[in-house]
Amino acid sequence: MGDRPARIYREQPGQPYTRQSQRKNDNYIKGAPAPRITRYEQGAQKKEHDFETSVVLRAGEDCSIRSEALESGRIAANSYLSKVLDPEEDYFLKIYPYPHHVLRYHPLAGVAQADRYYEGMRKPFGRPIGRASIVDEGQVLYRVRVDKDDVQEAKKALERANHKMPVSCRVLIDDE
Repeated sequence: MGDRPARIYREQPGQPYTRQSQRKNDNYIKGAPAPRITRYEQGAQKKEHDFETSVVLRAGEDCSIRSEALESGRIAANSYLSKVLDPEEDYFLKIYPYPHHVLRYHPLAGVAQADRYYEGMRKPFGRPIGRASIVDEGQVLYRVRVDKDDVQEAKKALERANHKMPVSCRVLIDDE
């Protein structure tokens, strides 16, 4: 079974579903998949404060972003930056939100007379299928630290990551 469309999980949940099972007989979530994000920091090995400026991607509205979308945005931004800049010393890319929220799915019956099967199942619980991070409006999703000469390249990279997000985002220069 492939991933379900992002529009199904785009809205923020009323209450996050995050409690992980560490032992065998806990009453917590069992079988929750791991986040798909492989690396949260990439690029130069030097300290992130050694760069002159930073460019950020901020969320345009409150939403949930699946870990697959965060990972594909990271891949898009990093592949562009590694083509135009030296990944060993010219940039530092960091992902900020962590996907704590466990997504659930309850499969629907696709047979005749399924309405009798679903009496009393208005909000079925479902099984864990993925992870998402709950993001507020204006929250930083990605930050790229570069020197002043490479700001335009960082903007282009974050625009590519923006295309992978389920909501509209803004690319801004952040002078902390």
